Amino acid sequence: MNITAEKIGKKYRKEWIFRRVDLTLTAGNSYTFVGPNGSGKSTLLQLLTGSLPITEGTLTYSLQGKTLDADDWFRYVTIAAPYLELVEELTLDELLTFHQTFKPFVEGQTPETIAEKLLLSHARHKEIKYFSSGMKQRVKLGLAFFSRAPIIILDEPTSNLDRQGMNWYHEQMQQLISPANPSPKLLLIGSNQPDEYDFCPNVIDIMQWK
Repeated sequence: MNITAEKIGKKYRKEWIFRRVDLTLTAGNSYTFVGPNGSGKSTLLQLLTGSLPITEGTLTYSLQGKTLDADDWFRYVTIAAPYLELVEELTLDELLTFHQTFKPFVEGQTPETIAEKLLLSHARHKEIKYFSSGMKQRVKLGLAFFSRAPIIILDEPTSNLDRQGMNWYHEQMQQLISPANPSPKLLLIGSNQPDEYDFCPNVIDIMQWK
């Protein structure tokens, strides 16, 4: 799965957030977008998911050389971000079961095994609204990590994680980017924290497009 951005830009009212963004993002690689707070990292990630419209330019998703219809992009993308909310009235088991009806998990994974991977087996039957902020963040990340989608987008991925959560995050990332992974992902990260992306060889400063 590849994403190609050609001269894309985003404008709110009369202000350009960025312009003339040219990118080729390819499967099996990881990319981190950095820049000061308010520079447009989250906006760019949302453009690349198709959840926000671009103001100018062309954005293309391709799979095995075939261009995908824009209406189908969401099937190939998972995202974890502070501005995305969980359905807090559901228990963890209910949330995982609901999620896999529209975004299947990787082969061999079930709500029970994913709860174990999230270190949340003890909370499977607890409603999400009673989770701590760190537990909720692990759930958001887990839904991205363990879904079958070939593109994973993470915005401020370690928000609210304690040291145990940080260690868990890095363990999961090492498995995702491992050459032994049978299903290589395209990983996109928005961050200002070096310990969130110290494994990533492709660091892109968004200020070049301001």
